[in-house]
Order: sequence, then structure tokens, then C-alpha cells
Amino acid sequence: MMIRSTSLLVCTGLLLAACDDPITGPESGRVDPVVRPAVVRGVYVNAQAAGLPDRMDALLTLAENSNVNTFVIDVKERGEVSYESGVALAREAGAERGYIPDLRALLMQMKEGGIYPIARIVCFYDPVLATARPDLAIRTTNDDLWVDLEGGVPWVDPYNADVWAYNIELAREALAAGFAEIQWDYVRFPDVADAARAEMVFPARDGRSAVDAIQQFVATSRTELSAFDAPITADVFGRVITTDSDSIIGQDWDELIRVTDVILPMVYPALYWPGSFEIPDPNGDPYQLVRTAMDRAVERTQAATGTVATIRPWLQAFTLGSPEYGPDQMRAQIQAVEDAGLAEWLFWNPNSLYPTAAFQ
Repeated sequence: MMIRSTSLLVCTGLLLAACDDPITGPESGRVDPVVRPAVVRGVYVNAQAAGLPDRMDALLTLAENSNVNTFVIDVKERGEVSYESGVALAREAGAERGYIPDLRALLMQMKEGGIYPIARIVCFYDPVLATARPDLAIRTTNDDLWVDLEGGVPWVDPYNADVWAYNIELAREALAAGFAEIQWDYVRFPDVADAARAEMVFPARDGRSAVDAIQQFVATSRTELSAFDAPITADVFGRVITTDSDSIIGQDWDELIRVTDVILPMVYPALYWPGSFEIPDPNGDPYQLVRTAMDRAVERTQAATGTVATIRPWLQAFTLGSPEYGPDQMRAQIQAVEDAGLAEWLFWNPNSLYPTAAFQ
């Protein structure tokens, strides 16, 4: 599907004009992506690494010599769009970055390497848009721009349909360029203490709960992007697996598995408290932590009726504390996923550095 200057995105009753863009225009053409593998096994590739030929060559060599067949590429991270975009609001907000100088060449490179390309879009943790358009941001009780004290930056309002439409239009552009799947990240509200939450005002709330907003956004995106026949997926906190409804951040496992094609719990052992799942040192026992979390996820999902999402966990390929994470710890996590009856996984390293030995 091509986007033209006369095209309109209809989203929850709003019309947003799209513009001509160099990525999806007729002069460039779409790169037909690799067909979704029977089993997705992948790694995260940040925008800077994706834009550097030597880094991409190294990652493609890793895939060639291992069972990795998927790259998750940043399209929008912390508000920064990784390449020159044709979405008007991205330009108006000053969100464009040149991390990926030639998106079509990158997509072609992945196609030639047999790599399934997933577009990662960080939704509501968007300080760029919140700063440029404070009318779309979370406010304070004094009607100032709310700032997350931990991160030191503002967030956009997850209830706001204009914000939804912006992210959906970026996803539409990514799919039109040649990505095969959309992965929503930070598809949630800020995770803050009660005192900070009491200062937050959501101008577009209109009586809805946080769970309502997240559910409606994902469902709307799935409908709006249905013409591409591409999986729509969502990253969720690992704790969402075992909570009835995380109303604080708006992520509800039982609801999200019904409106996503794939759900991706982030089960990084280093981020679990000692004693989680009765494991004294989760970071030191990656197999048991991931196995227990996945067992719970499988049990909960199998209890649901109707069509539900595939479970594809995010696993840990970074070191935070002790021990140092390397091939042994990574293979232990893969084994845990498989022993829980699952097959798909992704690994996260913020620097996009992965040892080939972990995947052999």
C-alpha cells in the first residue's frame, strides 16, 4: 500500500493527512520481506548499528553461522525516528534522525541475508513529541508538562487518539517500506510511584481506565494496519504474566493476548528481585527464572478461550550485576523456553552485541 499526500488515516474518528515520502513513494518501491519463519529466533538491532555497514555485516555473519533468523530494528526509539520519514508529524516535531541513512538498502540487505525484519516502535515514551507538542503530553495538576523524575523526560498521553494515529502512521510507513511485522514497545503508562502518579493528568482520558487505553490502541492499530496482513505484537513487563491486571501501566495479559498476534514478555533475570518465584538469585539462575515465568505464561494463555497470541519472550544478552552474561547464560534461557513448550525467542542487548556461540 502506497501513501500519497491525499491519503488519509482514519483513527478513532480523527483524520490525519499523510504526505509524500521518499521511503514508500513509487520511485523507491517496497522491498518484499522474507516470509515469516516457522519459528522466529532473533536479536535486537539498535538504529545506530543498523545504519553502520560494518555492524550489519557482523550481525548478518552471526545469523549466517547460527539459528538466528530475525532482526528487530528500531523505527522509533524514545521519540527519535531512525531515518528520514514521510510522516508529517515526525517532521514537524523534529523527530527524524539519520541513524539509518538508506532504509531501503537496509531492508534489501536483510532480504538478501534471509532475515525476517521486525519494526520496533516505542509508543508513549516519546519525549520528542511531548516536548514539541505539549498538548499531546501528560500534564501535571498545575497544568505543566509532566516529567518522569527517573528518566527526566516527558511522556505523551496514552489516551490521546492523535498520539495513536502518529504511531500507527509510522507503522504504516515501515510496513510499506518492507518491514514484515510491527512490535509496539513502551505500549504502557509510566511505571512510577504513587506520589508521582497523583501529579499526573491525562487530558484525553474521557473516563477510561489505563487498561482500556492500551487495549483500544492495540486493537485500533491492528484494524488500521490489517491491509498489510502483518503481525501486530506488543512488549509487556514480565510481571504482567502473574498479575490479574496491571492497572498502573495498563497492561493486562488476558486482554492483550486477544488483540495481539504475538505477546513478548520481557523476562530478563537481572530485573527480578531476589526471591521472585522463590528463586534466591534470579540473575544467577537464568534457566529457572525463565522456565518458571514461561510455565506461568503458557498455563495462563492455555486457560483462555478463542484465538490468542503466540508467546515470544525477550531474553537477556546483557550483564547487569553478577554473573557476567555470555553464551552459557543465554543458552540456558533458550533451553528454558523450549522446556516450557515454546519455540520462539528474542535476545536484547542495548549495544546489539551477541556471541555467536550462544546460538549454536
